[in-house]
Amino acid sequence: MRIDPELATTLAAIIDEGTLDAASKRLQITPSAVSQRLKTLEQQLGRILVVRTKPARLTEAGEAVVRLARQVALLEHDALVGVGIDDAGATRRISIPLAVNADSMATWFLAPLARLSARHDVDFDLHRDDQNFTARLLESGTVMAAVTSEEAPVSGCSVSPLGVLEYRAMAEPGFVQRWFADGVTATALAAAPFVDFDRRDTLQHEWLRAMAVGQEGVPRHYVPASHDYALAVGHGLGWGMVPLLQEAPGLVPLGGPALRVQLFWQQWNLRSELLDTIAGEIAAEARRVLGASVSRPRSHPASRRKRGRAEAG
Repeated sequence: MRIDPELATTLAAIIDEGTLDAASKRLQITPSAVSQRLKTLEQQLGRILVVRTKPARLTEAGEAVVRLARQVALLEHDALVGVGIDDAGATRRISIPLAVNADSMATWFLAPLARLSARHDVDFDLHRDDQNFTARLLESGTVMAAVTSEEAPVSGCSVSPLGVLEYRAMAEPGFVQRWFADGVTATALAAAPFVDFDRRDTLQHEWLRAMAVGQEGVPRHYVPASHDYALAVGHGLGWGMVPLLQEAPGLVPLGGPALRVQLFWQQWNLRSELLDTIAGEIAAEARRVLGASVSRPRSHPASRRKRGRAEAG
């Protein structure tokens, strides 16, 4: 059995756009044609590929087909460039979906993408998630590469170290005077509000544990944007673990341990000149900003990794 690339591309468009109607506009065909292509593909494979919610959601079988569609598109792009068609300006732009954690996006990740965009006809489709969960987007076929805290390669991917994001507990001077007048004690920390990025952010909880304080019952604010998070701490909304790269003048360190998050670059294990070029540019920026050590990429065999390891997101 062969999977028709056109049908697989249609499935990827449905997921990228969220609905069959939106996919029809992207593909410049009617919604009924999109529906018929999806029906044909599901009948051929004997599997349900899409859960028809809004936005549409892939089944496990659908994830495998979308991975194929993205890999074919990437290899086709490299082939067209290789035969010189790109030089004639005839190659369509290719979309490269990448996953990245919010703090990397806010501090160092966008600069290398801007340089790449100036040299290549590529559109970057960024998916933001916690560094502990970006690898799941690789596994599902949503993205081709990811910044992640997972060192173990996702099935069918290679992994290289990028460097370390360092966080310190910081607060605005007025906040320190109000809540920590007698020092940063366990009693004061149990009462002082802190800022969480979202309900999956564990950095503040880890620091509290290191300070022998349980995080249950401690007041907290949720600010789910990296720049706004640092701004909230700077305004005195609460204390928080601020990346060293985002520390603003005037913030007061609360002491305790600095938390270091090791970041890795994982990408599909394909021989793609474009994907390797992207990886090289990002690695160079990481070495400059994060101080990454140079190491050869490691690969995982192509067999599918067991589900569940990165599904909490």
